[in-house]
Amino acid sequence: MNGKILVSGVSIILVVGVAIGVVVVVNKKDDPALAAHEKNVQTMCQTTEDQKLCHDTLGSVKPANSSDPTAYLAAAVQASAQSVILALNMSDKLTVEHGKDKPGVKMALDDCKDLMQFALDSLESSANLVRDNNIQAIHDQTPDFRNWLSAVISYQQSCMDGFDNGTDGEDQVKKQLQTESLDQMEKLTGITLDIVTSMSNILQTFDLKLDLNPASRRLMEANEIDDEGLPKWFSAADRKLLANAGGGPPPNAVVAKDGSGKFKTVKEAIDSYPKGFKGRYIIYVKAGVYDEYITIPKTSINILMYGDGPTKSIITGHKNFVDGVKTMQTATFANVANGFIAKSIAFENTAGPAKHQAVAFRNQGDMSAFFDCAMHGFQDTLYVQANRQFYRNCEISGTIDFIFGSSPTLIQNSRIIVRKPGPSQFNTVTADGTKQRNMATGIVIQNCEIVPDRDLFPVRNQVKSYLGRPWKDFAKTVFMESNIGDVIAPEGWTPWAGTQFLDTLYYAEFANTGPGANLNARVKWKGYHPQISKNEATQFTAANFLKAGPGGKADDWLKATGIPYAIGFEKA
Repeated sequence: MNGKILVSGVSIILVVGVAIGVVVVVNKKDDPALAAHEKNVQTMCQTTEDQKLCHDTLGSVKPANSSDPTAYLAAAVQASAQSVILALNMSDKLTVEHGKDKPGVKMALDDCKDLMQFALDSLESSANLVRDNNIQAIHDQTPDFRNWLSAVISYQQSCMDGFDNGTDGEDQVKKQLQTESLDQMEKLTGITLDIVTSMSNILQTFDLKLDLNPASRRLMEANEIDDEGLPKWFSAADRKLLANAGGGPPPNAVVAKDGSGKFKTVKEAIDSYPKGFKGRYIIYVKAGVYDEYITIPKTSINILMYGDGPTKSIITGHKNFVDGVKTMQTATFANVANGFIAKSIAFENTAGPAKHQAVAFRNQGDMSAFFDCAMHGFQDTLYVQANRQFYRNCEISGTIDFIFGSSPTLIQNSRIIVRKPGPSQFNTVTADGTKQRNMATGIVIQNCEIVPDRDLFPVRNQVKSYLGRPWKDFAKTVFMESNIGDVIAPEGWTPWAGTQFLDTLYYAEFANTGPGANLNARVKWKGYHPQISKNEATQFTAANFLKAGPGGKADDWLKATGIPYAIGFEKA
């Protein structure tokens, strides 16, 4: 493991390290280049959370390269990558020291090692962007850059959240991992994210001829592409696959419990993905209940999986926290591959409310999309862990925090069902885990219906149900254009613990209807915005919230999925 870690780290350092050098101590009065360098470091760092750390990090840039802002971005990405490598090696070391006799510790550390590898993947994408493009192209791809960096912080947080404080010595191992590596990883990635978020303002101070307002250019490009236009990386046939699922091109793999397909289990079909496959790999899951646990690996990109409907093709499981399984590993179905699409299929976890955390679907695949799917469970049903995700015409049910994570997630035109919790439990639809102010993450619920299930309905006034609670410091959640039933308590939202995060969170509502949308008795928190303007709400539409690609457009990848979507408002 150590050898592999070192190779991964060196590859990233080599990618971004070309712009890094040793600072020679020279009187800046005698060296204009050094004076310019110091001025630019000050500019780059002025909006960062930890300016001293930022100055120390960017000080490694050679003064001779001070006129090139990519040198500073390269230095920041390199520092973040080195911190992830340190955390990865530390996880490995702690596994050897504590994992043998402490299964809970080993499980948490194994998750951490996986998460750190994903973090390195995101940083490699960031490093490649900086290395292969001029500053104009990097600026135009800011949405991707921010997404990758936000994902790194999401992975770091998921690693820490995997430890159960006070259990089996896990709190001690967590503290060591946190203080010796993870805290620095979060801080270094955070200053890089702060710089990228402020890139337009920062670049104005450099003597460069740049178009720092590409919105007009993107509008021209959009006008040149009609409704049948193609994104660069998909074919016309591929874009129509979902519309024609079942009547279009033959699937690459067919799953059927009765033996009428090539495979009897979904896992076998996933495992059949050919190494180095190019294009869209189509898996058809015939009607049946498939009791199995599945993870789509990161190398199996662009899978389209469809069934005969969410009441017919069902993937089920029951792993849960009470039975000794870490939250990440309770997932019945997990996807860590980019470009995953699912249609007309259900994912469920039947552990029940007494078993606490029990994930039905865990997703960290970037630019993944779901149409006409169901995610059924109780606590922690849908774990939107990291990266850009889109859900349309889906049914999502649960009790506590049943839509949670730290990713940019947009759920449109879906039915969100609040279920009956266990004794003394309450319900929270969402729990967003945005940890830093500039993370490009949050949960947006648009044009959805929030209703109680059949068992909760008779006692809905006796059980407290809320739109959400803040899981992390800068939790961000928006409900807009949705019909909110009377299952939601008049106060709307509930704290995580006391007054924690109430000033820093961002909770908002816009143009909702229904008895549960009455704002008169809502919470009075500093971070809660009971009725934002349409202009402010625009930033949470698909066009702005799910940007991707060199042009920074959501249309490219959403159109490619073949899934219907609203790029703007549905009603307002």
